[in-house]
Amino acid sequence: MDGGRQERPGSGRQATAEEPTRPLVRVVVQPAGRRIEVRSGTTVLAAVRAGGLEIVAVCGGRGLCGTCRVLAAGGGLTPLTGQEREVLSPADVSAGVRLACQAAVVADARVDVPPESLTAPQRLQFEGRAAGVTALDPAVVALDVQVRPPALDDLRSDATRLQDAVTAAGQPAARTSLAVLSAAPVTLRARHWAVRAAVHRGVTGEGGSEIIALLPAGTAPLGAAIDVGTSKLAAYLVDLETGETAAKGAAPNPQLAIGEDVMSRIAYADAHEPGARDLHARLLDGINGLLGKLRGQIGAAAGQVVDAAAVGNTAMHHLLAGLPLRQLGRAPYVPAVTDALELRGADIGLELAPGALVYLPPNIAGFVGADHTAALLASGAAEGDRTALVLDVGTNTEISVVRGGRVWTCSCASGPAFEGAHIRDGMRAAQGAIERVSYLEGKFQVHTIGGGAPAGICGSGILDAVAAALSAGIVSERGRLSRTHPLVTSSAGEPACVLVPAALTAHGRDILLTRTDVGEIQLAKAAIRAGIELLLAAAGIEADALEEVVIAGAFGSYLDVASAIAVGMLPRLPEERFRQVGNAAGLGAQQLLVSRLRRGMADEIARRIRYVELTTHPGFADAFAQELTLGQVALEPTDGRVR
Repeated sequence: MDGGRQERPGSGRQATAEEPTRPLVRVVVQPAGRRIEVRSGTTVLAAVRAGGLEIVAVCGGRGLCGTCRVLAAGGGLTPLTGQEREVLSPADVSAGVRLACQAAVVADARVDVPPESLTAPQRLQFEGRAAGVTALDPAVVALDVQVRPPALDDLRSDATRLQDAVTAAGQPAARTSLAVLSAAPVTLRARHWAVRAAVHRGVTGEGGSEIIALLPAGTAPLGAAIDVGTSKLAAYLVDLETGETAAKGAAPNPQLAIGEDVMSRIAYADAHEPGARDLHARLLDGINGLLGKLRGQIGAAAGQVVDAAAVGNTAMHHLLAGLPLRQLGRAPYVPAVTDALELRGADIGLELAPGALVYLPPNIAGFVGADHTAALLASGAAEGDRTALVLDVGTNTEISVVRGGRVWTCSCASGPAFEGAHIRDGMRAAQGAIERVSYLEGKFQVHTIGGGAPAGICGSGILDAVAAALSAGIVSERGRLSRTHPLVTSSAGEPACVLVPAALTAHGRDILLTRTDVGEIQLAKAAIRAGIELLLAAAGIEADALEEVVIAGAFGSYLDVASAIAVGMLPRLPEERFRQVGNAAGLGAQQLLVSRLRRGMADEIARRIRYVELTTHPGFADAFAQELTLGQVALEPTDGRVR
């Protein structure tokens, strides 16, 4: 989705007399999420810099070094120049690679800037704090075995003698994967019949154990935990014998070049014959690239990764598994499957040991996926008898209320504002993004990621800005800006509040909070709070009965709880009841790797969930309308369901 307020025009160079005659065009820069308006004919390099981002250009933009590479997603750029054809390989050209200093923008365009072309990386949240696993019990165990070589009086097959050796070592093996059957004759002889056999203890739908990989003796078996986010990928390599995380990292989801949100990607898959395959391929490239970097950090081979657990929303789950998407984009938004799955990594294109399986925990509904199941598991909120509220805040916000062992869950379309999208000066959480805002002594105080000059404002910053402006009387409860306040000016015919004056920004233009920006936060706040109130009503409790509020996800890691309470997004409760747990979905995936018990618990949690569909709920429209007011709102009863 490309709508919303845009950057002021700018090309990063001196204006000329002819420039006003050239039309304005729009550039969407991913993965930073910047939307920039420039004059037609501006180079991509100048456009990106006008948006406050810095692309590496070692040669100063002369097209000689090839360091300013970007990926063109669609049209809108001038044809390849002769200089580009000299620097770029045929494979680069075929893949859509352009040199930012040579390609000019002549119509609305979208470009993807790879991490190596940026001088400052985007901050990607993959840390978290969650309930631990007390008993290590992975699905895959490794056994050092000495297989008896064949002889004239012992003509058992290689597979049979391998299975017999594994059984003698204490792990009965019912079968051997085709990948191991193919490798065993060479591997066993090359290693003098001494190997470490990785055994998967029970394959869903098949029963029994299976030998899935042969490792060198003494090699640590690794598992990969993968959180497939709409915007970001997070991955963790875990030692299955110790439960320790050996390496972890994050990267943008390459599908951002196609669309920022789930619905745009579903539409792309629906409108293009190879659309779903393209999205799947991009996703696998991103995951495999990230896993390859993590393996490189610890000197591990792909064949050493013998198990995987992957979580994501329902659309990301389906794209990873290669399942159809069309039904997710049409009412009643039914997933292809909600049960837990175990798939061969090789079948879906993951670079693991050839026989390794990938565990996908249960989905809940069309817009509540396995990532929320994993977050509930990792946070521990669904265990015990505590009354809790669990939120994973993002473009789609998943919400659960837990009471007396029962779980009520919904998903609300909170919009992309918390990713910095559809905000006039919005950007993702990269260096230069304002992440904290306060109002002191008549002016705004801001803090940026990296501590440098502000280039834009990310989700946590825009929430802070609205809360600060509300408390200062600059923004009313209805979201209107006071035209009499000295910090309020006009931008494109609407009132706007100056957060940072031009003299202090990275790009020499004011960073503003506009009436439209406030409206985006009002919409997001209203959707989330209405969802909370409807689930509380379904559970038969008031907000003050909540013993704990668990806030998960990348945005949830950085939002200021006080600001969220001030605008009315979260109920006003004592500070000690709130717990921010970071990437609980990623931690849940790690738990699923090292504990078969936790996999069973994920199934059990999913069975307990009662999904509440807000789009058809009779009380949602009224609750949403009431919650559009900023601040804490006393809701009127709505057909007996909202208290």
